[in-house]
Amino acid sequence: MRMLAVVTTLVFLGFASATATAQTANRGSPQIDKIKARGALLCPGHNGSNLGFAEVDDKGNWKGFDVDICRAIATAILGAPDKAKFLPLSWAQRWPSLNSGEIDLVVKTTDATMSRDTELGYQFSIPYLYGAFQFMVPIKINAKTAKDLNGGTICTSAGTNNARYVNDFLKVNNIKAEVLTFEKREEQRAAYQQKRCDADMNWGPTLAVTRASQPDAKEHIILPDVIAVAPQVIIVKEGDDHFLDVINWVLQALLIAEENGITKANVDQIKAKPPSPAIEKLLGVTPGVGARLGLSDQWAYNTIKAMGNFGEIYDRNLGSQSPYKLDRGMNALWRDKGVFVPMLID
Repeated sequence: MRMLAVVTTLVFLGFASATATAQTANRGSPQIDKIKARGALLCPGHNGSNLGFAEVDDKGNWKGFDVDICRAIATAILGAPDKAKFLPLSWAQRWPSLNSGEIDLVVKTTDATMSRDTELGYQFSIPYLYGAFQFMVPIKINAKTAKDLNGGTICTSAGTNNARYVNDFLKVNNIKAEVLTFEKREEQRAAYQQKRCDADMNWGPTLAVTRASQPDAKEHIILPDVIAVAPQVIIVKEGDDHFLDVINWVLQALLIAEENGITKANVDQIKAKPPSPAIEKLLGVTPGVGARLGLSDQWAYNTIKAMGNFGEIYDRNLGSQSPYKLDRGMNALWRDKGVFVPMLID
């Protein structure tokens, strides 16, 4: 009887192994096939500068947190960050550009909502940043809470859900205020600086970057009222789960690297002597691990070598090495009292 159990177990394990091998062999992605054939990942830029996330200089060079996340994905798929190409887009242009194939994915401070899932028919990555929608006001207007904005004017972005969020908040809290929307962030910032509006409403990290960029930053405060809390996600068209898997595991690789102290500077040293089987797999020392995603074994190594880990990307674009000096806050790893808990590589 025991022999029968052993044989049955071996047969089951053999079947499971064969099934897993078959599934790995079918990790193809039509979208990734297009990207590889094209030799470029098509990413959204911004029609102007979305400070800290997508900024472009007078020579057409892009930088920012979202820009670097797109470059990380391009590196995983195509082997180099310069394979990411950026198309300047307004907020409203995100969706038709994704639908038409002008871009392959949306990495553009975009929050996950039910309508974008069920009505527009998109799929979301895991969240890669969190933040609350809030109001920024000049100290001089002496507003302590959103209630003090009654009778005032509020600026926010057009082509996003921001206006709906703020109008719902005003209605629920019985606050009467005029809401002005602007297509470009430069126009929105200018309206606020010119005192055309009493408050600037936006997503937390974006708002904090706007405040930090003010010449008189200390003369502005962010009110404590929370309009909504939103996770920022990468969005793709439905129907290609394997493309989404790659995106998610690129994000996870960046977080796992940070958790394990793997940086752009030391990744070669750690690859030469990995501290664990999981890191062997992450850095492609274990042969065949890339096949799980339909990528080369070096996909994560190449990404970390080119872009650094998640913390490094954050620091140079938003944190201590940027002009904005934003604290990680909830966007830190769990060990630093943040919300990010990397998945496991087994």
